[in-house]
Amino acid sequence: MSSKRVKVAVVGGTGYTGVECLRLLVNHPNVEIVVVTSRSEAGQPVSDMYPNLRGHLDLAFSEPTVEILAAADVVFFATPNGTAMKMVPALLEAGMRVIDLAADFRIKDIALWQQWYGMEHACPELVEEAVYGLPEVNREATRTARLVANPGCYPTACQLGFLPLIENGLAATDSLIADVKSGVSGAGRQASVGTLLCEVTESMRAYAVDGHRHLPEVKQGLAIAARGEVSLTFVPHLTPMIRGIHATLYANVNDHGADLQALYEARYKDEPFVDVLPEGTLPETRSVKGSNMCRIGLVRPQGQDVVVVLSVIDNLVKGAAGQALHNMNIMFGLDERSGLNSVALMP
Repeated sequence: MSSKRVKVAVVGGTGYTGVECLRLLVNHPNVEIVVVTSRSEAGQPVSDMYPNLRGHLDLAFSEPTVEILAAADVVFFATPNGTAMKMVPALLEAGMRVIDLAADFRIKDIALWQQWYGMEHACPELVEEAVYGLPEVNREATRTARLVANPGCYPTACQLGFLPLIENGLAATDSLIADVKSGVSGAGRQASVGTLLCEVTESMRAYAVDGHRHLPEVKQGLAIAARGEVSLTFVPHLTPMIRGIHATLYANVNDHGADLQALYEARYKDEPFVDVLPEGTLPETRSVKGSNMCRIGLVRPQGQDVVVVLSVIDNLVKGAAGQALHNMNIMFGLDERSGLNSVALMP
């Protein structure tokens, strides 16, 4: 086991993604958490807000300033979109490395990002440098990155599900469909009528059908794999569960001789956090709850042209905090599984 110690700061420690980062980091053998910030809760012990951390983390929330964050080797931003970009230039100038769990650096086309996120980018000159932190694709670039854009939850499940088909030129990229479902924690911790228990329980609904912010992120990743433009219909749904993403992905594949099961198994055989299930087995969100695993199953109904790929993750772990830790491990030369060996919670 490596004896290296990485000093970590978490900006935005009060939200679900922030506390998930802390839950994983406190059990990481090579991590020392030195700063947890929150403007609204500065001075309050972190464990008062999140009692699950009692006995694991003896820190109070701090104000997020460059001077305070300078105690860290790497800064995690578990903040709303538009926050990290205002501080990242100064942090990089001070020699720190940054992992942004929001969307500030994910989309390379600045005009497109501004269109979808409705704000002007504060440091567009750093967007090109930022490494898109999907380890299964950009592992080598992540090793030396100063700035990592942690992928979104929907984009993680969708890209991992589609990539083997697209990388091998087997999918018709003009007719891809992603029918995706998310647990309510994906909406964040802020108060909202739409996420109240009485509003979401015993019901399921689609939203943002005419365009979701994660659509351009998914298309960007798939277009790189396809070496050309892709057309994707992306429909998200809110489901009455706390955690989980279930992506049901559809692609037209005309090569009836292709052994798709073998293709997926070969693509992910060396990936510690992607599990291709045996042929005929379909993944469930409960099988990844609390873990950093993506589980994938695939079916070719009636042996016809349409292939159905089912990809499940925990939106707060593989879709956010766990992937951020995975990227940190790669950046600092640690065992990629460190801090991420938790078995999924069942039931």
